Amino acid sequence: MGFAIFLVIGVAAGILAGLFGVGGGLIIVPALVFILGFSQIVATGTSLVALLAPVGLGGAYAFYQAGKISGENFKAGLLISVGMFLGSYVGAKIALNFPDYLLRRAFCVFLVVVTARLWMTTVGR
Repeated sequence: MGFAIFLVIGVAAGILAGLFGVGGGLIIVPALVFILGFSQIVATGTSLVALLAPVGLGGAYAFYQAGKISGENFKAGLLISVGMFLGSYVGAKIALNFPDYLLRRAFCVFLVVVTARLWMTTVGR
């Protein structure tokens, strides 16, 4: 697994966290599933590692104990968290330059795109 792709996912999640207040479930998990081909369960566990400091320690440990994520997933999650730290600052700086209504509309578009993508991957299953 490439160092750069995990850092890019973290930066993207951080920017969107700064813009919209989203991260793990809406950014990291879909990115790991759609871009890197992780299973949903492994993506969820890896995302929890990325969110380890604030909320994920117990959940990440449970996934690790159950054998659903490995030490490599912990490394990936930690790299994502570094990117989120940097990206959230950039996203917040960007968001401060836009009016509230524009951010809300952009967030709506973002949610529709994610929803449509998730819907299309589950149709017929």
